[in-house]
Amino acid sequence: MYTAVSPLVSIITLNWNTTEVTCDFLESSKKLTYKNYEILVCDMNSDQDPTDVINTNNYPNTKVFRSKENLGFSGGNNWGIQKAKGDYIFIVNNDTILTPDILENLLTSFFNDATIGVTCPKIVFYDKPTTIQYAGFNSMNMFTARTTAVGSLQEDDGTYDTPTFTNGAHGCAMMVKREVIEKTGMFPPHFFLYYEEWDWSFRILKHGYKISYEPSAKIYHKESVTVGKKNPIKVYYHTRNRILLMRRNASLGQYIVFISFFLFVTTPKSSLMFALKKEGRHLKNFFKGVFNGLTMAK
Repeated sequence: MYTAVSPLVSIITLNWNTTEVTCDFLESSKKLTYKNYEILVCDMNSDQDPTDVINTNNYPNTKVFRSKENLGFSGGNNWGIQKAKGDYIFIVNNDTILTPDILENLLTSFFNDATIGVTCPKIVFYDKPTTIQYAGFNSMNMFTARTTAVGSLQEDDGTYDTPTFTNGAHGCAMMVKREVIEKTGMFPPHFFLYYEEWDWSFRILKHGYKISYEPSAKIYHKESVTVGKKNPIKVYYHTRNRILLMRRNASLGQYIVFISFFLFVTTPKSSLMFALKKEGRHLKNFFKGVFNGLTMAK
């Protein structure tokens, strides 16, 4: 259990044109049983300023900060971290619903093992609450830059109710010890969106910290509310950042195998798929992502 001294937890969530979704998230925060927390809603230059709407609802311990530009997931959370006062930073998507005891359950692992730098909850689907989205990550295949979530799409029947160390944190919900941020830095800001949590996870593990999956902490995820599941922009960032991740983290041998696989297997396959589906914008964004992933500063 966490100590008698309850550390301050800073909860950081981003908002971009989804004020109603953010308010649902904040509504769930009213039921939190851990009381020493602050919530920083970081608005990424939404079309309409959400400050008045959020303040009118009197959500506890909540402040709204409005950026002059959309900094993306990476930059937006980094911006929030710089404003946070907590000893622990809980980075969490606004399209989630918190469970009442999530904060103390995530904190417990830190006090049981000083080498733990990040804890992640069990993530289940909001519309299918008995189905798991994340119970940890399997290791990243450094030749394909692909991985899978442990327990993905499986019934939450108790199989994944044992705390365990895992290979990567999930950007949807991850609590980070401030000491880790001071020693490893934050998200790579130029990733903007996608794969940034894997880049940070690699750095955290290289610094000797562990990433822990804590199943007693649960969160409900609506998934892809801000960007949308089929938005062509996802193709661009997924493609670009997949390459960028390997350029930054793979060994030379791993990268040679990866880029060969990507250019001679992934590229023809993706091109054919988008062409057959007549998804011209997706195809354009794919090739744009390939070019920028190979050429942009890492």
